[in-house]
Order: sequence, then structure tokens, then C-alpha cells
Amino acid sequence: TSLKGEITFDPHCAYYLWFVMDFCDGGDMNAYLLSRKPSRKTNTSFMLQLGSALAFLHRNQIIHRDLKPDNILISQGRTPAGSPEPTLKVADFGLSKVCSCSGLNPEEPASVNKCFLSTACGTDFYMAPEVWEGHYTAKADIFALGVIIWAMVERITFVDVETQKELLGSYVQQGEDIVPLGEALLENPKMELHIPARKKSMNAGMKQLIREMLSANPQERPDAVELELRLVRIACRELDWDT
Repeated sequence: TSLKGEITFDPHCAYYLWFVMDFCDGGDMNAYLLSRKPSRKTNTSFMLQLGSALAFLHRNQIIHRDLKPDNILISQGRTPAGSPEPTLKVADFGLSKVCSCSGLNPEEPASVNKCFLSTACGTDFYMAPEVWEGHYTAKADIFALGVIIWAMVERITFVDVETQKELLGSYVQQGEDIVPLGEALLENPKMELHIPARKKSMNAGMKQLIREMLSANPQERPDAVELELRLVRIACRELDWDT
């Protein structure tokens, strides 16, 4: 919706619109990770790439609004030594929003963290509590990425009722039912999430960061720039790249 250019066709004639995009031979994030054994090195690489991608979007005043593993595509590359080197591509910007200004003053620089939206959209299991309410900012993207990263690190999956497809995603178990984290936190903002779900599955820095990303209060979540920096610190100082 933000693309601008000269109309070079007759608007009264029938025409076809084509999108030319990169070929992502690794499929989506669900298919890629769930078809392979867990790898801390891969997880770390993916976290860094996702943090960088989200920071890029938010610096450019773009709120994605539908971050999920199905919308993260993999391009298979190779290192100079011939080892696989997957590159992530954030896709499907059909629900994304470009924030033109940060508030009532049109002269004020745009800030995605001050641009409030009201349309409840996205995919249930990755939606922040405030999205369910219909009053949110770019911090909703941080929550969605928290759901993705937690699920990736601990291989938390659920089966989609409609497609019967196994998907990466964290949730809350209520009896025999599974409830999206955002919906559960909306009902009970003080609910304590058991992170990590399994002992020794992540270090203290990662545990604290995911807790903050999944906070019921969006003000307690890091913004995308801070998130990117903290993921880099965790990768450099605490994660073991040899496993």
C-alpha cells in the first residue's frame, strides 16, 4: 500500500498483476525446523536473524501484525566451506501497517511504539493480549516473536485443528484444551509462564528475555532495537555454538 509510481496501463482494460519474489528453497520455518533434529547453533542463527529483521521493520515504521513460522521463509545457502547456511526471509505483509506519524502532532517523527492500532488481526496463537482487545502498538510484534522463539528453543508444537498440521507455537494448557498465550494472559495478566518448560533448555539470559517479550504489559517488553542488541549479547556470551 506504500508503493508509489506512474500508472502505465489503461485502468479500463483487463490486466494481470504479477509479483516476482526470491525463491526460498528451504520452505517455511515450520517445515525446516520440524524436519530436522534440534540444533542450538541453528536456533541461535535464527534468533539473530529474526531480531535483525524485526528491528529493520520497526526502524522503517512497519508493524508486521502477523509474525508466525508459516510467514518466515528459508533460503538455503552455503558457506565458503560448503556447510548449509539458511537465510530467513520475513514474508506476507498483507496485514502490515506503515505508521506515518507517532501521535496528534503530524510533525513529530514516526514511532511504531507510539502508533496505536485498533484492528484485531493476525493468527490466534501468536497474537498479543492487547491485540485481542483491539488497542496495540508494534510491541505486539515483539510478543509474537517471543512465542516463536520460545517454541523454537524448546520445540513446543501444537496441531492446527483445521489443517491437522503440526506447528511451532507456545500455548497454555487448560484441561484438554490449548489456549493461545495472548488470550490466556488477557484473561489473567498475572499468570506465571513456566519458562523454560524443560530444565536446562535455555540459559538465564534467554529465559529472562523471553519472559519480558511475553509480558502481558506491552510497556514491559523490549522494543525491537533493544531486542536485537540483547540477542546478540546472548549469542556471543552465553550460547554454545558447538552444539
